[in-house]
Amino acid sequence: MKHVPVHVSLITIIEIMAILVGALSGFVEARRKRMDIVGVFTVAFIAAFGGGTLRDILLDKRPLFWVMHQEYVILIFVLTLVATPLMRTVKQIISERVIVVADAVGLGLFAVAGVAQAQAAHMPIFIASMMGVITGIFGGVLRDIVCNEVPMVLRDGKPYAICAFFGTWLYIGLQYADVVSDDAALWASAAFIAILRLVTWKFDLHLRSHH
Repeated sequence: MKHVPVHVSLITIIEIMAILVGALSGFVEARRKRMDIVGVFTVAFIAAFGGGTLRDILLDKRPLFWVMHQEYVILIFVLTLVATPLMRTVKQIISERVIVVADAVGLGLFAVAGVAQAQAAHMPIFIASMMGVITGIFGGVLRDIVCNEVPMVLRDGKPYAICAFFGTWLYIGLQYADVVSDDAALWASAAFIAILRLVTWKFDLHLRSHH
């Protein structure tokens, strides 16, 4: 297995995009729960950084990625200040379809960032794949727990984690085959996860039968 050095600037771009999408899901959920500005920031922070934080802890990577990059935290803080007064208007503008698309894109971006970071840390390939899945889904799991709900990924039967799992293996396979650049492998895998997630939503595919 060839270990390709992670393109730091590309991973940074992907991480920022994923953080923004994660924060958006936090804003929407906090609005739904009628939280104040502290609640909005807390939920957005957890949704944006939860998965990456667990990944860094498991990889024994210190300091945590958001501690190293305070600008990520400042970005969420500023967005909270701007978004909270506009929540009612934003909720009217943003449809469920937009949220689902943003969620799918975030899943893809977080998952490929996670598997790439694990590969850069020379983790075994299955562990690297699981790190990608954890990075992809755990922010949402923590968000739902804080909002006093059973995590959506565990209860509605939709294959979020499986989409991320397949996409991380696509990234690993593209690396192994060495048919495209590492940058192209990252983008292709993120797009694959997002599209697969949207297909499961469009056709209402579930891991369990309806009763």
